[in-house]
Amino acid sequence: MAVLAYSLGKREINQHFTIKNAKLISLVVVLLLLVFHTVSRYYGGGDSCEWLLSRGRYLGENIWQPYGCMMHKYKSTEAKTCLAEKRVAFVGDSRIRQLFYSFVKIIDPERREDGNKVIMSIIISQCPFLPQWSIKLHGGSSEALQQYKVNLTAIAVYLERLAERGQVYWVLQDPVNEDVLSDSRKMITNQQLELYNGAAVDVLNSSKQRNGKSRVKLLAASRQAAMETIAQSEDGLHMPESTRNVGAMILMNTFCNKLLRPIDGSCCQTLPVPNLLQKLSACLFLGSGLICLVLHILGNNRHRRPVPPDMESLEEKKPATAAVPLGPKAPFQALCRMGIIMGYFYLCDRANVFMKEQKFYTHSTFFIPLIYIFVLGLFYSENSKETKLLNREQTDEWKGWMQLVILIYHISGASAFIPVYMHVRVLVAAYLFQTGYGHFSFFWLKGDFGLYRVCQVLFRLNFLVMVLCVVMDRPYQFYYFVPLVTFWFVLIYGTLAMWPQILQKKANSSSMWHLGVLLKLLGLLLSICFFAFSQGVFESTFSVWPLSKLFELNGSIHEWWFRWKLDRFAVIHGMLFAFIYLVLQKRQVLSESKGEALFSAKISNLLLLFSVVSFITYSIWASSCKNKTECNEMHPYISVVQILAFILIRNIPGYARSLYSSFFAWFGKISLELFICQYHIWLAADTKGILVLIPGNPSLNILVSTFIFVCVAHEISLITNNLAQVVIPKDSMALVKRLAAVGLFSLVMLLLTRGSHPTPGA
Repeated sequence: MAVLAYSLGKREINQHFTIKNAKLISLVVVLLLLVFHTVSRYYGGGDSCEWLLSRGRYLGENIWQPYGCMMHKYKSTEAKTCLAEKRVAFVGDSRIRQLFYSFVKIIDPERREDGNKVIMSIIISQCPFLPQWSIKLHGGSSEALQQYKVNLTAIAVYLERLAERGQVYWVLQDPVNEDVLSDSRKMITNQQLELYNGAAVDVLNSSKQRNGKSRVKLLAASRQAAMETIAQSEDGLHMPESTRNVGAMILMNTFCNKLLRPIDGSCCQTLPVPNLLQKLSACLFLGSGLICLVLHILGNNRHRRPVPPDMESLEEKKPATAAVPLGPKAPFQALCRMGIIMGYFYLCDRANVFMKEQKFYTHSTFFIPLIYIFVLGLFYSENSKETKLLNREQTDEWKGWMQLVILIYHISGASAFIPVYMHVRVLVAAYLFQTGYGHFSFFWLKGDFGLYRVCQVLFRLNFLVMVLCVVMDRPYQFYYFVPLVTFWFVLIYGTLAMWPQILQKKANSSSMWHLGVLLKLLGLLLSICFFAFSQGVFESTFSVWPLSKLFELNGSIHEWWFRWKLDRFAVIHGMLFAFIYLVLQKRQVLSESKGEALFSAKISNLLLLFSVVSFITYSIWASSCKNKTECNEMHPYISVVQILAFILIRNIPGYARSLYSSFFAWFGKISLELFICQYHIWLAADTKGILVLIPGNPSLNILVSTFIFVCVAHEISLITNNLAQVVIPKDSMALVKRLAAVGLFSLVMLLLTRGSHPTPGA
């Protein structure tokens, strides 16, 4: 009965909650959110500078999160660049002096707090509007408060005039810890400070009414931060250093974000002006929408939405019935849908419509979602149609759960925790391992080295990224994983396609051909080792124009060198594994029937024990690493052991090969789109932060943004598959002409953009 109820439950869920319904719901949700955020910004104040100055919250103990935007942590070099030839004055009492030194330490971290208290006292005596001293000298009398208002009203006019030529900030008084104040400061109470802060706000607001808009800005966020940390004050009056640093960093962000435009500093930034390519892409999408509308009116509605292929192996599930040929409306409809999606991308990560917040890692934010997704994966367990090692359903499942783990890793900021970082590094290596395994298997078994096949793979790998490079104004290398798998596909193709082409059919006639394959793989391995141990040669090779345009990030190929070197052996490991497995399979060494163990009982148990021990050993090693650099040096040599251990555990038992998770497999089919889309519509600020669609409720926000994100990724996979059939014709001559046209267009664009500066803050 339990099994029956379980099956009926899954069937009912799948019947009512289809992907088509999910996409309609996500579209409605996006429209409602657009209206909500637009209205709230118009009526409730949408200035991120005001958010930065007025409110926020602590993430953990020392990380300050402004409301709705991201605060960049400025380094000394950045601060010096921003404040060059600028004058900054701090006027106030000892607490303002502390804020001053916290500000100065951003510029010069070695600076000591050796300020001249006499000078500060002179400033205080000349400024009878300072609350603490007014309360202290007059015992908190109401007459003193009234006089404070009068004095502040008098100088408000001059502050407004001063603000015409620069930025003026009024820092609200921080609270005190009354229990530990000295006897001479007992009269400084939080109640009195509230009255003085209220008076300052009233006076400055009245100034705003007279002048239309006050130029003097209130810094209230530092006071809010101090309210949560005042208990840590040693004397009850002066804030701990971490709290003072919050106020100093807020000021630095208000001064510098508009000038330096850091990606992870969305507070106080204005909208970037779209460049020419972005405008042209908008025109292309709008034009496609108009053509689609005209064709729809004319009654040309014949089109289909094909099943998306596996981006690595390019295998497709053949439909049960003959597919309807694509009509003339299909490509324009696909481009129209893509245009709507790209509009959402732009609004999320380039326009000031939705909010952004920074990441903050805790063990619970990573491991609790991890438990949830694996419970869901087990809930959707199905009987596999195939029982061969690494069959299609199993590889989709593998890609799916790995991609979900990587997504949780990114949004939780888990890279800060080295053991998690190293385990995720193995998952990335496993993706590249599958790249080598999948493409080698295809070429070995089918021998299809035709241009059509190559173009199909390259288009499906790169279409989304190429569009994003234009729409989001980012270099190709920014989406590092796509250049990585594209590079390795080209290398796999070149290795296997060059003379002599050795296929399984040819190798069956003579075992000597197997030696030929091994020699090819050895040549590839030696080439990899040569480049890995010759950084100068590597950099000079990939810095040659126009090749450099594909591999440079901010004018340097350092990121490409790091990514390539980190998993340099993963692909060849996958190719070698595929070769050994296919040879053993052909010679019927393996038992792949349903329910049967892959090897004899003794060998199976031995291999399973080895796999479990290797997993445990790796986890212990990863936990003992002192830093990422040390771990990354060892990673290329040991990651394959973990990958092979997983394959053995997953495939040796016959019952394990007979089951798979349809939940994970579904995500595995769109794993590439999920990886790329997360950059802008799930994460934010080019992965530096988190997109906030539902402010004030982080859990609900993640649920809503994830739902939309997954629907968008699935739709893009369909669009890509649809356009691939139109853009890449099967006719060889037509394909060559089209490639020539694309090559000429690309060359012109490269010449036009040659020597252009990298995107600031990228």
